[in-house]
Amino acid sequence: MQKGKLYLIPVTLGSNNLEQTLPKSVFEIINEIEHYIVENIKSAVNFLKQAGIKKKIQDLTFYELNVNTNEYNITNYLDAALNGENIGLISEAGVPCVADPGAVIVSLAHQKDVKVVPLVGPSSIILALMASGLNGQNFSFNGYLPIDKNKRKQKIKDLEKKVKSENETQIFIEAPHRNDKLLDEIINNCDDSIKLCIAKNITMEDELITTKKIADWKNRKITIGKNPAIFLLGK
Repeated sequence: MQKGKLYLIPVTLGSNNLEQTLPKSVFEIINEIEHYIVENIKSAVNFLKQAGIKKKIQDLTFYELNVNTNEYNITNYLDAALNGENIGLISEAGVPCVADPGAVIVSLAHQKDVKVVPLVGPSSIILALMASGLNGQNFSFNGYLPIDKNKRKQKIKDLEKKVKSENETQIFIEAPHRNDKLLDEIINNCDDSIKLCIAKNITMEDELITTKKIADWKNRKITIGKNPAIFLLGK
């Protein structure tokens, strides 16, 4: 029996028109799938409805995969693919497996020789890098910085050293309610010559992507608020 495929299905980054950020192929594929691995069932269902899924939601099977999922409980998540049916992996926003818990399922798919098919869609990390004007040939995504104030200060200093010594763009994120606090700490702890890019609400109508030296940010303070944002440090 031929095995099914695991499709990595992208989701828009905000409430904008899906057709503006997702290619036609995504809408076609979701109507071929009846099994979905998702971070949150409610939000996944909302996305599928917005995407115009023609299948009845009650006929679909959902498996939750998030930070609270025990890896022992996912061993049967790919059974449908082993039986010849396609499965979709959906993130909360953006592309699966990038700053997302989906990688564990993709790893399992490779172990079971299930073909993995990544679909084109928006990644806030890559879009921010593209628009930053910083080095896109050499970069690192660091996820979340430490919450502890002293450890975070040291981490910022470590990232700054990599920028200076290796010209490696440093990309990181923060929980939205701590965005402005992190911005203050970056401005207060980085050399004036270092460039900081702030990319907020990417692909949305109020999108803001601005790159300036730390010295300039000190004279132009902005409020990010509780909006999804990407931070980039570079030369």
